[in-house]
Amino acid sequence: MTINSLYIFDRHCICVYYQDWHRTRRPKPAAEGGLLPGVSQAVSPGTSAGPSSGFDSPRNTLASSSGTVVAINEHTNPQLSIPMAPTGVTSTGLAFDEEAKLVYGVVLSLRNMIKKISGRDEQFTSYRTSSYKLHLFETPSGYKFVMLTDQKSEMMRSVLKQIYLVGFLEFVVRNPLIKMDSREQGIDNDNFRSAVDRYVRGLPNYN
Repeated sequence: MTINSLYIFDRHCICVYYQDWHRTRRPKPAAEGGLLPGVSQAVSPGTSAGPSSGFDSPRNTLASSSGTVVAINEHTNPQLSIPMAPTGVTSTGLAFDEEAKLVYGVVLSLRNMIKKISGRDEQFTSYRTSSYKLHLFETPSGYKFVMLTDQKSEMMRSVLKQIYLVGFLEFVVRNPLIKMDSREQGIDNDNFRSAVDRYVRGLPNYN
């Protein structure tokens, strides 16, 4: 199982957090003014396109135009000893703020389509193409956790839910320094990023 990247969007459709693990093609830094501060240092405006740490090592995101939708009916930084990203990383040619909009657009479009076709009790939880699989978990407050993996991975909704319950609630919601729904600042902080990284790397099939 290859886990590529994690995006978190708030209820205003704004990307407030980004983290990746196995990307061979990274996005360009966001355009000036195109990304909130506090989302990810790896993709902030002015960030170097050189190799980064394991936290920030961007893999291919939306690379296929065809796929199948799977719907399931379900009611700054201290120095950290993290492996460096692999060499030979190339660019997608797309700025991160544009990439985030595309990811959210896919989620919104497919979710709306499923509700119209199958009814409101049916939930969009994953989408698979020939090269990647997108997984979605939405919190009661409207935050959307989106993870991209290889196309053969199992359902990751439980993983996203655990990231929400263990990391997000503890280091974001209960953090007095984080302004939720501010529309001015992301939710990135060292404790949350470290907790997510440890959990993801500790998954049985992580590679």
